[in-house]
Amino acid sequence: MDQALLTFHNQLTEEVQVFYTSDYCYKCVYQPLVSLKPNNKNASAQISTKFTLTIQVESQTRNKTLCRWDQTYMEGGHYSIWIMPVAFNNPICNLYVDKRPNNPHLPLLVAALLMALTALLFVMVPYIYRKRCTLTFIKTICCRGEKYSVDNEDAHARETAHGTGEAKPSRLLSLDTFRGFSLTVMVFVNYGGGGYWFFQHAPWNGLTVADLVMPWFVFIIGTSVVLAFNSMQRRGVGRLQLLRKITWRTVVLVMLGFCFLNYSPRDGPLSWSWLRIPGVLQRLGFTYFVLSLLQTFWGQKEIPLRVHHWWNPVQDVFLYWPQWLIIILLEILWLCITFLMPIPNCPTGYLGPGGIGDDGLYPDCTGGAAGYIDQWIFGDNMYRYPTCKEMYHTVQPFDPEGVLGTINSIVMGFLGMQAGKIIIFYKKKNVHILCRYLVWAIILGISAAILSKCTRDGGFIPVNKNLWSLSYVVCMGCFSFLLLGGMYFVIDIKGWWGGQPFIYPGMNSIFVYVGHSLLGFYFPFSWEMRFQASHWEFLLQSLWGTALWVLIAYLLYRKKFFLKI
Repeated sequence: MDQALLTFHNQLTEEVQVFYTSDYCYKCVYQPLVSLKPNNKNASAQISTKFTLTIQVESQTRNKTLCRWDQTYMEGGHYSIWIMPVAFNNPICNLYVDKRPNNPHLPLLVAALLMALTALLFVMVPYIYRKRCTLTFIKTICCRGEKYSVDNEDAHARETAHGTGEAKPSRLLSLDTFRGFSLTVMVFVNYGGGGYWFFQHAPWNGLTVADLVMPWFVFIIGTSVVLAFNSMQRRGVGRLQLLRKITWRTVVLVMLGFCFLNYSPRDGPLSWSWLRIPGVLQRLGFTYFVLSLLQTFWGQKEIPLRVHHWWNPVQDVFLYWPQWLIIILLEILWLCITFLMPIPNCPTGYLGPGGIGDDGLYPDCTGGAAGYIDQWIFGDNMYRYPTCKEMYHTVQPFDPEGVLGTINSIVMGFLGMQAGKIIIFYKKKNVHILCRYLVWAIILGISAAILSKCTRDGGFIPVNKNLWSLSYVVCMGCFSFLLLGGMYFVIDIKGWWGGQPFIYPGMNSIFVYVGHSLLGFYFPFSWEMRFQASHWEFLLQSLWGTALWVLIAYLLYRKKFFLKI
């Protein structure tokens, strides 16, 4: 899978060597592929078909490059390259296809069509059924739906208060759907995403589908914190009680992440042979802790009404100036450490992967300041197989959930808090909410374009998920505002969609995340694959495991079981 066979035929009277590099590998040193003896000798090699490769044939006797070409090879193809002499002793390299390759995207296309057909059926069948409910009493029985407000506090907020007859505030449906959509994509990519490279994390700089999920979760945490704390503060919940709640949730998230991250069936609950400290839930827990403190100490219990004040159009920003000051100071700290901190044997401000990248000049400088700080704090108790290891041949461990990136995780969550403040300040003014979401998306999108220069590797600060770079945060903030705004319009304003099926895992996100992390690679969620030469079975397994967790979340929703922390 994702491999092709290259056979080189040397018809020269001298020995040649073949080297290669990937176009995705930034300024990488050419790596040896095969060595060919003279006079009709041949050699074969398997190559990756994920990215375009540059292949270079060099003469050992002349110390000269004979030919070089760029080519994207297809999965399962067999190719022959004939190195032949021509006039004036200038060799040429001709490429021939011996076996036609497979179409690696055919399974993905079939799966997309089947899911589109299924979604259409789920939309059309209820629509046709509702059209039949013409009489009032039939509408009351068949077409009654729940109303959702904007207070995203807990899963049971839809119940009516006993003995008072007053309905408790309920959840923002679009936010639950956004959370469930993010979680569903996360489960799919954690199951391998069908083996497609664009459903896996980028080797270093750049964005893939897998790189979108974590920032969405952080953004949603920020929005939920504002909505939930605003509701609790209006109900008179004291600051001390809020601090207890914050501390308990943070400790539980961190411990869950620590235990399940280091779980090993062979070594027991904790794998002492390799104890990784940073992790996804640990970062989410710490980010939640900081954002909650911001909202607890510097949040607004009541919205002041100043009819003719100059800051009315931006009161959701100016009234929270202490929070903004803290976030700006945190970002300045990130910039200073990243670009000004001296690192032994590495250039100051280095953001590369090390290894064979950057012409092989900084092989042990993976991640620059971020990697150096993590090694100083955690030693070898970090992630030992970073996404850059395969392509850049790095040898240093690097953790994408490290200390320095957590600063920008807090900044990302604060952007989500801004989305929640907009909903509170402009409640029942849907046009204002959507317009402000659009304005924030435009500002953040332009900022990302400037910082990255609209390139993958050549910007001031490249978009990089491993480092949680500033350009990555503002880029993902742009996507988050657009996606949440779109869902808010379709679900909460127009009511065209109820959020199914994503709303179900969105309301039980902790259960689904922990469950798929703990049991995801056991039957019936996965099995030992027999056909590994193509994406068909791999994609089926990824979709099957994801669908099972969505089904489990739906059954728990029907049973009104919601795992809360």
